[in-house]
Amino acid sequence: MSAAVPRHLDALTGIRGIAAWGVVFFHIRQSLTALLPPEVIWLFAKGYLAVDLFFILSGFVIWHNYAGRIASGRWDETRLFLWRRFARVWPLHFAILAAFTGLALLLTVTGRNASGYPWAELPLHLLLVQNWGLTPNLSWNHPAWSISTEFAAYLLFPALVFAARWERIPSWALIVVAAILALGLHLLFAASGHPRLGDDIPGLGLARCLIGFALGGVMCQLWQRWAALRRAAALIGLACAVIVLAGLGLALPETAWVPAALFAGLLALALDRGPIAQLLGGRALTYLGEISYSTYLAHFGLFIVFKQAFVDESLQLGGSGLAGFLGLVLAASVALYHGLEKPVQRWLNAHPPHWAKRTAPLPAE
Repeated sequence: MSAAVPRHLDALTGIRGIAAWGVVFFHIRQSLTALLPPEVIWLFAKGYLAVDLFFILSGFVIWHNYAGRIASGRWDETRLFLWRRFARVWPLHFAILAAFTGLALLLTVTGRNASGYPWAELPLHLLLVQNWGLTPNLSWNHPAWSISTEFAAYLLFPALVFAARWERIPSWALIVVAAILALGLHLLFAASGHPRLGDDIPGLGLARCLIGFALGGVMCQLWQRWAALRRAAALIGLACAVIVLAGLGLALPETAWVPAALFAGLLALALDRGPIAQLLGGRALTYLGEISYSTYLAHFGLFIVFKQAFVDESLQLGGSGLAGFLGLVLAASVALYHGLEKPVQRWLNAHPPHWAKRTAPLPAE
């Protein structure tokens, strides 16, 4: 999360770190069935919902950091915004994709199955357009599908900023907008015959991201208006609990209530200054959130290599194997964050291309 976000929102960074590890456990859960009880495996199987949390958080952070700048600076700030987002997501994506390319070459020359790495689709991954409805299946680094759709959200974000005079829209109308977005997402999945948000990622993942991202923008505007209100966090937290209880109690498909619950829960957390926010905003969880992009992009490939090197034909991890893999992911996340992700991002931000540079000073506010 950007340093431009107020420090009392560290809880959002902390929960992002937890969510990233939820995705890790989602991808390794089938190798833990001999180690953990079915109830825990069932919980891990819901880890894909962390991606929806990422989308809403991303919309919140991007709106908070850039909506005002783009509205004031228009084309100059839009170009700089797009360059900064490229600098944020593409270098690490490219590095991980390069590692996958080496793995695919190794599998090919040793006569092993490399069907999960179709060379014809590699340019789409390099351009971050692989999940724009252009491919029928996930391939190469599977988690990067969401980075592809996020990049589409970045390209559309300036249009969202200029779509309305958002500051003139009353809060109740913003709530209606959020409800329409969440309902639209549910209806889209229902029309496609899919009850889970993790279904048909190549076909529905782009819409899933764009709607979640837009929900995050609405969430940010409500947070900006309600941050000083007493009991706002408690009331919205209560609304979140009601949504969850209704969804579970009525056995509704998760598409009908999870996005709304995430929206309300994250808004309540952003407004909270109490013990929950302090716990999630602690130093350790905040750091996990800061390195979460490296965790998210690196863990899938690391598990492929780890299984080849250390796991037998049963594909089951024991306690020591699990600890070893989790330690590997954490160490790789730290190394990638400090050694590649942030240094390259800083360099690119300091050396934007000519097209991304401001041509005129921002107007006085």
